Amino acid sequence: MINMPRKARQKTENAIFHIMARSISEVDLFKDDEDKNSYLYFVKKYQKLYLFKVYAYCLMDNHVHIMIDANGSDISKVMHGINSSYVRYFNKKHKRHGHLFQDRFKSKMVSDERYLRALSLYIHNNPTDIQDYKDNPEKYYFSSLGVYLGLRKDAFELIKCRFLMSFFGDTQKKARKNYIKLIFKYNNKKIEEEIDFENEETEYRSGRTTLIRNFRAEDIIEFIAQKLNIVEVKLYMKNRRELVEAKAIIVLLMRSLCNYKCTDICSVLGNLSQVRVSELSSIGIRLMDNKKYKDIVKEFIECYSI
Repeated sequence: MINMPRKARQKTENAIFHIMARSISEVDLFKDDEDKNSYLYFVKKYQKLYLFKVYAYCLMDNHVHIMIDANGSDISKVMHGINSSYVRYFNKKHKRHGHLFQDRFKSKMVSDERYLRALSLYIHNNPTDIQDYKDNPEKYYFSSLGVYLGLRKDAFELIKCRFLMSFFGDTQKKARKNYIKLIFKYNNKKIEEEIDFENEETEYRSGRTTLIRNFRAEDIIEFIAQKLNIVEVKLYMKNRRELVEAKAIIVLLMRSLCNYKCTDICSVLGNLSQVRVSELSSIGIRLMDNKKYKDIVKEFIECYSI
């Protein structure tokens, strides 16, 4: 039997993506509401790191749909971080081990306005497959539809509504009215006829601004040294336990804003192995929950954007 190589994932930092991930057949991706909330927590956590934008989502029991604007980030790194974090959480909670997701996640680039509109309706129409929400998908909590229609607050502050709704009306009221009419007019079989989910086209930009991730590693080190009141040269020293947090945040910022790989970070700091860089990256992700660091990426951008 010949093993065919995987098709290379088509991606660009300027694209909007339809992301779909599904669990293996014998296990539901989400066993309860706590699991779904935890998944959204990880989406938000990595959004703070990579500053991508979420335009729509829907979490079903065995799969998830998300529309993500990469905003200059690498979509593979984004989804690997979210999904691997969720798998660790899920396996620990449910006392299991091994794979949870069915192969790698699927990603399709949005090619034009028609695709964008239809895709948002497709994602938000998913709850109609659940008997209790067949006639009222807007009441399904783990979909962003209720946020778009102003029926509930965005608990995780994930969604950017204005961009998407601008395609459905020139005022918020008109856009919401038109949107809910379309949700009930089409079922997902009809919506699928509007878009070709197998066709990966060029990215859709439509005047969006994108974060250019060409920041300098030296500026990141200087920023952290000043913020944490550390002599800069010490950040290049090895085995300084008191500097673990500082180095973890530096690694995190280099990943987010320089799109550096482990080998690149090793070259800059000069005294770290790739294994240690990976460990520091994990520490940095955890530190994002700390009030001291929760806005660190945005703070750096405000200081060093030209």
